[in-house]
Amino acid sequence: MKDTFSRAIRYLRVAITDRCNLKCVYCRPEEIPFIPHDDILRYEEILRVCGIAAGLGVKVIRVTGGEPLMRKGCTDFVKTLKGIPDIERVTLTTNGVLLENQLNALRAAGLDGLNVSLDTLLPNRYRDLTGFDEFERVWAAVNRSVALGIPTKLNFVPIRGVNQDELLQIANLARELPIDIRFIELMPSGENGGLEGISTPEILALLKAEFCDLEEDQAQRGFGPARYFRSRDMMGSVGLIGALSDNFCDTCNRLRLTSEGFLKVCLHHNAGIDLRAMLRGGADDAAIASAIEEGVRQKPERHFLEEETNLRFMSRIGG
Repeated sequence: MKDTFSRAIRYLRVAITDRCNLKCVYCRPEEIPFIPHDDILRYEEILRVCGIAAGLGVKVIRVTGGEPLMRKGCTDFVKTLKGIPDIERVTLTTNGVLLENQLNALRAAGLDGLNVSLDTLLPNRYRDLTGFDEFERVWAAVNRSVALGIPTKLNFVPIRGVNQDELLQIANLARELPIDIRFIELMPSGENGGLEGISTPEILALLKAEFCDLEEDQAQRGFGPARYFRSRDMMGSVGLIGALSDNFCDTCNRLRLTSEGFLKVCLHHNAGIDLRAMLRGGADDAAIASAIEEGVRQKPERHFLEEETNLRFMSRIGG
């Protein structure tokens, strides 16, 4: 399945809930009303969409939220996703608070990888950033995931004047653990207008000063936009995701299904298809497949974040 710019669409991010148990300063610092339960897609509806998308060429599904582990039955859902023909990888993004007790079940379900969001290694700062004192639980879950052999990535959003003093400490985790440390540029949204991100060129310069033999890793390490770098001193790697300074729209391969069933074809545009109305209105699989293909045709060539953003309520969209 290709869009009008010849990009192959192989990756679907699926938000199974808008609920979250943290209030991160760049995502949902305010009291955002939750979507009514009846408006959230049922697992059966999500699985139907995923199966149809797989038939159109989607190979990779990432389960997101909100916080996906807050939704009852998430691990069983992952197991069922793994059984869909033509789906090659199922991964999950989590804040890690509820992760440790579900790791064995997720591994048994066949989960192919975990992304854990962690923007500091300092417990007091973690509380300031998220609103909750949960650092020790998250850090224990990260280490347990590594011990179980689950491919683990740690997502870190650098914010000037907030956590920039930890950049090298975070990067050095890749020396000690076989994990991928990913530095993600802060994307402007309605929730974080007062914060300043740090660009990927600035971070890369800092990393090259720390790791004198740092080189870009040409091996494929995922299906997303990260550029990965390795040093001989590393067990893992460091990755950079720069939506603003390193625009990667020309290789975008993804769609997003929000928790309320909207197929969002670009994170930073409103274009898309209301699949919930079709699912609950009696549409057959062929009609839904046609709607997904129409959504792909609507996919814009690029975002315009450097000029403006209409991005709101990231926890509802799915990271």
